[in-house]
Amino acid sequence: MNSSADLVARACQGDQEAFRLIFERYSRPLISFVYDQVGNRELAEELTQETFVRAYRSLHTLREETKLSTWLFGIAKNVARESLRARARDKRQVDLDDKLVLNLSDQGPVPVKQLLNKELNSVIQSSLAMLDEDKRLVFSLKVFQQCSYEEIAEITGFSIPKLKTDLHRARTEMRRRVGQYVRV
Repeated sequence: MNSSADLVARACQGDQEAFRLIFERYSRPLISFVYDQVGNRELAEELTQETFVRAYRSLHTLREETKLSTWLFGIAKNVARESLRARARDKRQVDLDDKLVLNLSDQGPVPVKQLLNKELNSVIQSSLAMLDEDKRLVFSLKVFQQCSYEEIAEITGFSIPKLKTDLHRARTEMRRRVGQYVRV
């Protein structure tokens, strides 16, 4: 009754509860995926909302043979790319009068374990950011979202041999950058 195809059909007929169920089912994986692309949690949440707005507006264009998750990840990929390009264009220096600077505050000491986890997450995120866009996209879809090569090919439009090459290179780069932090 609540298969993806059923939910899409119901949502296309105006059933808001069906779209809410789609949102509940896919929002977490999409936020995680977008976060891997942009490296900012608030921005990832905002872009995921934009993804669902776009999905809602064009739900009627979803072909029956297309998997809902693949379609949503494709939209999220495009939304994240647009945001990254806009941010690159808008890069500017921060003024001391900037509201972000004025709101900086010390949150006090952080327990050691949290600090280590935060540091490792920071290393992983900065390592992901150093990957070129194609490798970062393929790596996060395969490793973090556990998509199949076929799904990734459909989301990205890349050939499977290119996906495998990009994934291999991305894993090699990530091991080189993160390996020293996770060795036992």
